[in-house]
Formats: sequence, C-alpha cells, structure tokens
Amino acid sequence: MLTSLSRTLKHLWLDADDTRRAIPPDLLTRLMQRVAASEKRHSGEIRICVEAGLPLSYLWRGAPARERAVTLFGKLRVWDTEHNNGVLIYLLLADHAIEIVADRGLARHVSAVQWQAMVARMGEAFRNGRYEDGLTQALEETSALLMAHFAVDTPGPGGNPNELPDTPVLR
Repeated sequence: MLTSLSRTLKHLWLDADDTRRAIPPDLLTRLMQRVAASEKRHSGEIRICVEAGLPLSYLWRGAPARERAVTLFGKLRVWDTEHNNGVLIYLLLADHAIEIVADRGLARHVSAVQWQAMVARMGEAFRNGRYEDGLTQALEETSALLMAHFAVDTPGPGGNPNELPDTPVLR
C-alpha cells in the first residue's frame, strides 16, 4: 500500500516541465535529426516518447511502464507501417523505466535478449544523467538492426517514404 502511494505521488509530482528539463529543445532537435538521418538508410520507422508520469488510470490499477509503452505504440501509430517494422523507444521518468516496443516485422529478427541488453546500456547512461548519450546509442543500435534486416536500396528521397513524424513526443 505504501509503495503504491509513493509511486502515485511520484507520478503526480512530475510533469511536462520535468520532461522538458530531461529533453531540452536543442536535444529534441538533435534527436529529430538523428531519427530522420537513420530512416533514410532503412525502411523502418523509429519513434521516441518521453513521459514524466503515468496517467491516473494506469496508477490506480498498478499498471507497469510496459503497458503504457504498448498503448502509446498504438496511439502513435508505430504499428501502422508498411513493413511492420516500427520501433518505439519509451522512457518513463517517474519510474526510471525504459521500454522498447518493436513491431512484428522486426521482432521476428531480434531476440528479447538483444532488446534487454540495449535497455541495460541505456539505463546506465540515464542513471548518470546522460539522456542524450543513452538515446543516441539506442537510436544507433536500433538503426543497425533495421539496416541489417530492412536496408533500402536507394537512400535518400526516393528510398524510404517517411511514414511517421521524426520529432520525439514529450508528455
């Protein structure tokens, strides 16, 4: 009970200002540019979402960060790509949680162990307050996986249509 109350208070305490402090405008721009550059080399779509805290409906039922990440995967339409190879990189600041949700096209090529190792490396960077380093490394690793399985023959404007926005979502 006390743990649940503590978690709820932490989630209610954090807000969009905390998200903007973790991901300031200049970093947001750099991340957007990195996503755009990555997507020119493969047919996948990468979305980043950073959220301060969970909505109350999630907290009341004790939902984990993974459930919210999967919901946002759908809401942000990451599942709705032509080759079913979208990836959501989700950070929940209140729980210090990192989730990576990959659509079935990519998931069949990448093991859960590979995703968990990526999350562990990101977590180390985030624990040290290096959000840009952690997100950049995750983008590079995700890009490498997408390049290995979904490389485009014609990089640039004629190669991969941009199906989703490149700008990270801050909530």
